[in-house]
Amino acid sequence: MPADSILGLVSFSVFPAEMGGQKGVVDFYTYLAQYRKVGLAVYKKEEPPTNLPFKVLPLLDHHTRFITNLRYIGKLAKLIKKEKISYLLIEHSYLGWMGLLLRRLTGIPYHIHSHNIETQRFRDMQKPLWQLYGWYEKRIHQRADHSYFITEEDRKWACKHWQLVEHKTSVVTYGTGCFNLPPREQKRLCREQILTENHLHPDTKLFLFNGTLDYLPNADAIRIIIHEIIPRLINAKQPFRILICGNRLEKKWEKALLSNPHILYKGFVPDIRFYLQGSDCFINPVTLGTGIKTKLVDALAENLTCISTMKGSSGISGHLTGEKLVRVKDYDWEAFTQAMKNLDPTTPIDTPDAFYQNFHWNTIIQQALLSLPAK
Repeated sequence: MPADSILGLVSFSVFPAEMGGQKGVVDFYTYLAQYRKVGLAVYKKEEPPTNLPFKVLPLLDHHTRFITNLRYIGKLAKLIKKEKISYLLIEHSYLGWMGLLLRRLTGIPYHIHSHNIETQRFRDMQKPLWQLYGWYEKRIHQRADHSYFITEEDRKWACKHWQLVEHKTSVVTYGTGCFNLPPREQKRLCREQILTENHLHPDTKLFLFNGTLDYLPNADAIRIIIHEIIPRLINAKQPFRILICGNRLEKKWEKALLSNPHILYKGFVPDIRFYLQGSDCFINPVTLGTGIKTKLVDALAENLTCISTMKGSSGISGHLTGEKLVRVKDYDWEAFTQAMKNLDPTTPIDTPDAFYQNFHWNTIIQQALLSLPAK
C-alpha cells in the first residue's frame, strides 16, 4: 500500500456479507478501493471471498476479547510503517482504543465510522454495563481525528451529547449499487411467481418486512406486525399477506409466524432482491434503535413503495423519496395500517432520481474522501 492508503479495522464477522451491517462494511471498502489503496484487518476466523478489490488481513480477535487484541498492536504498528498507511478507519467504536494506541506509536490519525450510536442500542437491549460503554464511546470519539456517522441525526446527537467539534464530524451513510430503477417487467414476473408459489389470488396485496430478526428493533417490529397491524388489516376489503424474511428468529416468534394465516414466513433467503422486486410495499414498523435502516434503503433502491415510522426512516430525507416513502408518526398503528390499506399497487410511483444520486456508493465515497482531514 503506497502513501495515502487506508487501513480499516473491523472486529466482528462481515463475511459472508448477508446482513445490512455486513454489506455496509464490505460495499463501503469495495467502492473505496476504486479511489484509494485499501486494506481491511478483520476477525481472524473470517473466510473472505478471493475476488475483493482490497486486501483482507484476518488477524484480529473479536472486539469482546479486549485483552487478547492487545497482542496485535505491535504487528499493526509495523504494518502501518512498512506500508506507509496514511489513515486508520475503525468500524464502530469498539476498537477505537486500538486507534488511540496506534496513533501514539505511529503518528497516523484514526477515524471512527459509526453505524449507529452503540450506547443507545445497548441501552435499548438492556445490556449490562451499557453506561460504562457510553462513557468509553463518548471519550474515544472525542479523541478521534474524525468521526463519521451514518445519519445526520446521529451526528447531531453526538455533537450535542459528546461535545464533539462540528468540523471533525461528517455523515457517511449506507448506500446502494443501483443507479436507477429495475425493469418493470422483472418486478411483474417476481410478483407473479410469489403469488403462484403461495397459491394466492392475483389481487392479494403483498407486504414485506425483512432483517436480522433477533436484533431487538426488528424483533419488536415482529411483535407489532402480529399484535398491532394484522388485527387492524383483517377487515380490509382486499386480501393481503405479509412476507417476512430474515435469520436468527427466536423459536417463540417462529411458531407465531408459522401459525398466522396472514403471514408468509420465508426465513433466511439468499437473494432478498427477489422479494423486494416482487412485493407491493415494504413496511418498517420499527420504533427502536439508531442509525439508518439499511433494509429501507435497499427497498427504495428496488423501487418498492415503503411505509415507515418516523423513527424507522431516520437518515432518509423526504425530498429524496417523495411519495415513495410514506412516514407515519411513531406508535400510531391505526394510521400505519390505514396507509397500508390505502396502498394502490396499480398506480405505481417511482423512486426519484435524487434518491439514487444521493445514496449511490460512489457519491457516498466521494463525500467521505472530501471529509478526510489533512495530515
